[in-house]
Amino acid sequence: MKVALPKDLKQDSELAKRSHAELCRQQRVFNARNRILGGDTQVWDVQVRDQRIKEATEKARHETFAAELRQNDKIRCILENREKRDKKCLCRAINDFQQNCQKPETRREFDLSDPLALRKELPARQSDSDFRNTVSGMQKFMGEDLNFWERKKFQEEQMREWSLQQHREWEKARADQNFAEDCHTQTRLKFDETARDLQKLESTTRKAVCAAVKEFNKNQAVESAERRKQEKRQEQEDNMAEISNLLRGNLLSENPQQAASSLGPHRVVPDRWKGMSQEQLEGIRLAQKQQIQEKLRLQEEARQRDLDCDRRRVQRAREEVLGERRQQRQRREQRRALDCSNLRLAEEQRLQKKYMNAICANSPTEDYFAQFNTRSR
Repeated sequence: MKVALPKDLKQDSELAKRSHAELCRQQRVFNARNRILGGDTQVWDVQVRDQRIKEATEKARHETFAAELRQNDKIRCILENREKRDKKCLCRAINDFQQNCQKPETRREFDLSDPLALRKELPARQSDSDFRNTVSGMQKFMGEDLNFWERKKFQEEQMREWSLQQHREWEKARADQNFAEDCHTQTRLKFDETARDLQKLESTTRKAVCAAVKEFNKNQAVESAERRKQEKRQEQEDNMAEISNLLRGNLLSENPQQAASSLGPHRVVPDRWKGMSQEQLEGIRLAQKQQIQEKLRLQEEARQRDLDCDRRRVQRAREEVLGERRQQRQRREQRRALDCSNLRLAEEQRLQKKYMNAICANSPTEDYFAQFNTRSR
């Protein structure tokens, strides 16, 4: 018996895998539709399937929204019916309350339209002291004063009480006036005494102040005179010292060291500087001459450099022109050689074609073309 080794199985599996891959490749390569369209139909199928899934999902979502809308409409209808029912119950309760608790008899203006108003009214006259017994009421006439004695007695008592009250008030006002006059007199005496004491104290204080001011002014005058004398003496001494310093100083003696600045040896103080010496002026003129000569030398060197640059530029331009002419001649020669080579090759190809046409006179058959495109490679 022939035993299948693992190595053989592996080779068989690889061969089968390559055969399957070759078949799949041939299906892709020899499929005219895919080759003409130039696209991946599997990817397109996946995209179409995804688009259909998306449309189905969108449709389901719209259906869900529609179901929610219908449910919301039902809830709104139920709430509107409930609201109408509540309004109806409220109106019924309001009507019941108005009929039971807001009767016409409880209104404030009911007495204007009460049908039993005449039965409930009071009689036209209850007694002589009734406040409704006016003159125009014709219920009480002149000469029918039945309470005359009582009213007169009450008036006499009232007059006596008024007289006693006025007398008491007059006595009280007189006592208050006397007390106020006494208080005013005592207050005026106290004020006069206090004013007199204050006047004495003021005069004494004024005298003391005047004496102190007089003594202070006297001392100030003495000190001012002494200070002026000292200032005058000090000013004279300062003037003498200044004159002496100026006579012996560097300003009038024109010492050049007195114009030296502390910022550096090349700096001077403008208000002390008397000008440069002859040696310094000669040094400056010599430095200027050297600078002029150096400048002329630099200008001459720059002019020579410019001339050399112009010469080199002209030489370089001449060399470039010669090089371009040489390249043009070489290109013309290469073009002539290429043309000769092309003519020779064309003649050889024409002769070879004529020879091949003479040898290969038979035309190809279907079997010749069927041997092509049998594999994907």
